[in-house]
Amino acid sequence: MAEDLELQSFDLECERNNQDHRTAETGCQQLIVRRGQPFTITLRFAGREYEEGVDHLTFSVETGPCPIETSGTRFPFPLSCSLEEATWSSAVDSQNGASLSVSITSPPDARIGRYRLTMEASTDHQGSSFHLGEFILLFNPWCPSDSVFLEREEERTEYVLTQHGQIFQGSKDYIYPTPWNFGQFEDGIVDICLQLLDNNPKFLRNQDKDCSRRNSPVYVSRVVSAMVNCNDDRGVLMGRWDNNYDDGVSPMAWNGSVDILQRWQQYGCQPVRYGQCWVFAAVACTVLRALGIPTRVVTNYSSAHDTNGNLIIEQYLDENGKLQQGNRELIWNYHCWVECWMSRPDLPAGYDGWQVLDPTPQEKSEGVYCCGPSPVKAIKQGDLKLKYDVRFVFAEVNADVAYLMLQSDMSRKKTVYSTVVGKNISTKSVGRDAKEDITHNYKYREDSEEEREVFAKAKHQKTYPPTEEGLKVKIKVSEGMNNGCDFDVFAVLNNNTDTERLCRLMFGARTASYNGTLGPECGSKDLLNVALKPYAERTVPLRILYEKYGTCLMQDNMIKVMALLTDYESKEMVLSERNIYVKNPDIKIRVLGEPAQKRKLVAELSLTNPLPSPLSGCVFTMEGAGLTAGQQIKELDCPIGPGEEAKVRVDFVPQQSGLRKLVADFESDKLKGVKGSRNVIIAPLPK
Repeated sequence: MAEDLELQSFDLECERNNQDHRTAETGCQQLIVRRGQPFTITLRFAGREYEEGVDHLTFSVETGPCPIETSGTRFPFPLSCSLEEATWSSAVDSQNGASLSVSITSPPDARIGRYRLTMEASTDHQGSSFHLGEFILLFNPWCPSDSVFLEREEERTEYVLTQHGQIFQGSKDYIYPTPWNFGQFEDGIVDICLQLLDNNPKFLRNQDKDCSRRNSPVYVSRVVSAMVNCNDDRGVLMGRWDNNYDDGVSPMAWNGSVDILQRWQQYGCQPVRYGQCWVFAAVACTVLRALGIPTRVVTNYSSAHDTNGNLIIEQYLDENGKLQQGNRELIWNYHCWVECWMSRPDLPAGYDGWQVLDPTPQEKSEGVYCCGPSPVKAIKQGDLKLKYDVRFVFAEVNADVAYLMLQSDMSRKKTVYSTVVGKNISTKSVGRDAKEDITHNYKYREDSEEEREVFAKAKHQKTYPPTEEGLKVKIKVSEGMNNGCDFDVFAVLNNNTDTERLCRLMFGARTASYNGTLGPECGSKDLLNVALKPYAERTVPLRILYEKYGTCLMQDNMIKVMALLTDYESKEMVLSERNIYVKNPDIKIRVLGEPAQKRKLVAELSLTNPLPSPLSGCVFTMEGAGLTAGQQIKELDCPIGPGEEAKVRVDFVPQQSGLRKLVADFESDKLKGVKGSRNVIIAPLPK
């Protein structure tokens, strides 16, 4: 009779397995593997060796607080001669005396999350049970049978492994990139993401059901969409858009997601203040990449917020052609969401691929502030009844804008524009910091036969204005619209008819937030007798003075310019608007030293004050995944006068090799949310 098999020690081989499963940048403190792919553990026995046919080893994996086999959250499986693809299984990899190497694989549709691994060893007469530790299981875009499988390696690298990126902001006429540190493999972030799942209301109501559904990226991504905002739950971020952020952090000041997620955990899962759309989207991108779902941040310019689902955004103008405050429906200068790559077995065939997920709390979906996953293909085809929230996203890129101007008899004259929403939909290019325009994924070419078919299916009528006849207004801008400077904008008026027209031009500028909220006026003209000769063009300038906009410029540095031309005789009304970005100075970043892993480097950050007054309370913040141990903050003691340079030096020791990105932010009393970045290639440690 064989004596009992006694386990002396075990090794989860974290370093080797994490390398094989592309999670090595999380370190080797815990085992983090991807589903549908084998990993190897080593067992060392005392007394005697493992004997096939005599010893029976059975492993068991459990996830969640109440693991049940019928829910897929508990699974026992024996040590066998070969691995199976569709289920939990194990097999002997190799044996060297009392040391046994065992391969374990999970099915490609396993529940993701934190697992406990145990082993029972038995001979013919009795057995013993051993706890082998814990591991984390993630989605696997490298596994062809996983529902998040992505075919191209360069896309998997970009959308799952890359820890830095660019988020596009500005306006459709001036698109600029903002660097962001996603940091999904930074210390503790994967654990925080699992903690986020365990704080969602569905888990708190029914832990077994929630954990059982974590095999589906559709379910998990929808939970993440709800949990990144705090409107219904113990979510990560509180949104605020009123320019008052003294009791928190301005949305413009964040450099990345790591600090936000760490604060949420440190505050006992209390919401972090404050976020706006790009912050919500970026944090969602970090969480989803950390969990293994391919994700990218997307920016939609001139994005409609349709509250009543009629695909029309109504904007009310007073008798002087100025937008009235209090419009609930707005055209956001831009709006950011994320796209996740996954199959959609819950929908008819044809809707796999990129799915819109929007964690910014705008409207409720099934009673909760979340949005998506909504198939991009369904948005393009006008399939508005599909889940989730296709109609809302369709409006964001396709809604009409109706301007209703108050008349002298208190009636309102209505003018509809059908081609102003959903412009230059942008995301970061694969492997490069450049912008990729993906508008064609969301909509067909304007006035094409395909577009007309989509709108007929969506029961949405669009009218396109004639291209040549009548009056035309266009707003042009000058070069050098830099913060601290005066500059000109121009209303270009065209009379494309054979008769002279006598018109009134109302031309004004107001500071604005990116979500369409208006601030004070910073320039205006009201010309009562503008004579336009037949087929003639006339240009009217408007001077925008720093002394007017400087004190009321909102954090987004946006100014909305509107020109309204009204023909006295025909009552024809033509409106043009343009959002212009007042450019901040650049942060210059120099890296001093030889960039190598575990070797001290110095970053020199500098910025020149462009304003005619001094800057006080100046602070530089710098971070970079694999480069800095969290955020590095440097405060300047003295004010920085006009034209003077603010400069600091920051020490850091890179922990990871390869292409990395330093991201910097500058804050002061008068200049906020100034960004800068620099790519750094870190040489690996010599082998």
